[in-house]
Amino acid sequence: MHRRALLRAGASCPLAIAATTTGTATDREDAFGPLGRVAVDGAAEAVVGDDGDTAYLAATDGFATVDISDPAEPRVLTEQRGLEADGQRLIEVLDVAVDGDRLAVVGPANVQSEDVFHGIVVYDVSDPAAPERATDPYETGYHVHNCYLEDDRLFVVANAEDDHALVIFDIADDVEELGRWSLLEREPEWAELHWLARYAHDVSVRDGIAYLAHWNPGTYLIDVEDPTDPTFVSHVRETDPERQLERSDEDARLGLPGNDHYAAVDETGDLLAVGREAWAVEGGEPDAPGGIDLYGTSDPAAPEQFGSIDPPRADDETYGAGRWTTAHNFELRDDRLYSSWYRGGVRVHDVSDPADPVEIAAWSDRDETAFWTARVAKPGETFVASSTDLLPNADLEGALYTFPIDATDGDADDASSIPGFTAVGALGAGGVLTLEALRRRCTERS
Repeated sequence: MHRRALLRAGASCPLAIAATTTGTATDREDAFGPLGRVAVDGAAEAVVGDDGDTAYLAATDGFATVDISDPAEPRVLTEQRGLEADGQRLIEVLDVAVDGDRLAVVGPANVQSEDVFHGIVVYDVSDPAAPERATDPYETGYHVHNCYLEDDRLFVVANAEDDHALVIFDIADDVEELGRWSLLEREPEWAELHWLARYAHDVSVRDGIAYLAHWNPGTYLIDVEDPTDPTFVSHVRETDPERQLERSDEDARLGLPGNDHYAAVDETGDLLAVGREAWAVEGGEPDAPGGIDLYGTSDPAAPEQFGSIDPPRADDETYGAGRWTTAHNFELRDDRLYSSWYRGGVRVHDVSDPADPVEIAAWSDRDETAFWTARVAKPGETFVASSTDLLPNADLEGALYTFPIDATDGDADDASSIPGFTAVGALGAGGVLTLEALRRRCTERS
């Protein structure tokens, strides 16, 4: 059944490097694994340019551009380090966004005690090997954890102890604020919770709808067709203020339920994935890393939940252990979910039936990698995944990896016959739907 109807109804490539595989993958030399790898210190978020030949990486003290036109031999084009804006340092750059020839670089990602630049720097990357400032730096006055760029509209999350907002900027000629939407203006009852437990964490946009992952308050769908007047459409959530106030501040920030970290839809806008970044906190069930939930959004005003994807597991799943296997960033494309799970690796799921997602490929090397994101580079050919060195109590190296998509194509039932492919059943690695039975969920509508 095609997804649209369902929602309405209610390597062949050779390996370029040796791969040490764990979890659901095998140790065969022809198993699904990386095509290539290039080191990038401080690597965090990665995004891909329109042509699929260049990846742009946030790199903590700056950013890097990487030529991925030959996925077997990715190479760094330039590293822009030690960034300054208005005479101040720009530090903790954990996110960048690209569209066309514009690259937005934002930071710092978290509250800082030192006097540094807080804001947005826009680059012209028509030549990815030689980025140039395209506008004057824009001082926001608040830290910027994440952003999203579509055409000349830049969407950023703004957080302070007394406010959380989605802020929209025009960056065509200079950076100009156009409008904003605030959680606490709509739902002031969340103000009683610790501000980090109601954090506006990330945003993505498609077809005039912004998908705002707002930690424990849930994921909000905001109409941004008129950027000067963004308006609430609907939201999905797992918990409520009363339940969260019964917990300690640390448990509310780190443990399930809640923790909406990243949200995005596929190219049709009919399927929404919400990733929940969470750790074990020695609390009540579920006390585990966060997974990814799938919702039908063919009617954005009435999201409907379908399936869930559980995370890989670790022997110590607490935050401080640094063995993280919780969901992080991902991309939905062509009935596939390409996802990152820190040291749990990268995974590919067939989500053509979102009520029954099937894991069709997975790769991890927990001693060497902690994947931050997975992004399609060339549809039907390759995707990229950035591995970070920023985890606590972990000795890792930042890098960008390339992976084959053609090894994950075809029907899941025929996966075992595809060369270079490691197949896993729908209920492998702990069971795709087990978290759904544990969680108390509700979907609230406007």
